[in-house]
Amino acid sequence: MKRIILSVLIISFLWIQPAHSFWIWTPKTGKWINPKNLPKDNPKEQFAYAKSFYEDNKFEEAKREFRKLLKAYPKSAEAAEGQYYLGLTEEQEGKFYEAYQAYQMMIDKYPFSERIQEVIEREYKIAEKFMAGEKRKAFGITLPVDNPAIEIFGKVVENSTYGPLAPKAQYKLGLVLKALLRYYEAEEEFNKVISRYPDSEWSDAAKFQIASCRASLSKGAAYDQGSAQEAKEKFAAFVKEHPDAVLSLDAEKNIGQIREKEAEANYNIACFYEKQLALDAAKIYYTDIINNYAESPWAIQAAAKLQIMERKNEKN
Repeated sequence: MKRIILSVLIISFLWIQPAHSFWIWTPKTGKWINPKNLPKDNPKEQFAYAKSFYEDNKFEEAKREFRKLLKAYPKSAEAAEGQYYLGLTEEQEGKFYEAYQAYQMMIDKYPFSERIQEVIEREYKIAEKFMAGEKRKAFGITLPVDNPAIEIFGKVVENSTYGPLAPKAQYKLGLVLKALLRYYEAEEEFNKVISRYPDSEWSDAAKFQIASCRASLSKGAAYDQGSAQEAKEKFAAFVKEHPDAVLSLDAEKNIGQIREKEAEANYNIACFYEKQLALDAAKIYYTDIINNYAESPWAIQAAAKLQIMERKNEKN
């Protein structure tokens, strides 16, 4: 019986021995540790090891090893490079928002890295992807979130307030908000372009966009006469300052659309007064349309209305 028990113990020991050979007892932690989870002996070796996976397009393995580097040697010169390569790896996998987060972490933790300007440029290009319609994804599922370009363009400006990309990023931040119909916020961002970067090529375009935001507000469900007037004035000022600019053609077109909307609004007011038998008030509005909006089709209708009213007066 003793021999049987001894044989079982020996077999059991031989069975589990290979498993234990992959684990090491560390007195410092008081735990068994799998050497596969340990970093290399120094940051240079660990970085080279992680980068070898990246170069072989084994991106998940590369990310795992770069994270080991960052955890084990966070203050090493290689750590900044490891954080940078984490961003590159996420980009290679098409995880653009995660790439941006990795790049931003590098800027926050390693602001003196020689790669800072390159990383800001990479963030800017990622923001442009989202602006162009790239969807934020996680585990292959599209998430219903606001356009990440808002956050990323904002960070590009914050990271380099007076850098070469800042005016353009500030302007495009306004464009993204405008596309989301967030006109007041967009106008605020366009105003920052003008106040912070008055000599940049984006300053004049921002003036046009502010007028465009005002015009869009005036086209809401309820006609906003105040916003329309402001938009018209801003477009007119833009054309006066930049008569030869390409955008001036669009500005003049917008002025024409606003004037037509004004004529329509006045025509509706005139019709209201006419139905209420407030004929003198109706005539004032019809006449104003004919005198001040002669190019509008509403002027023709206003003239026809006045003729009908005059005939009724003659009969009476």
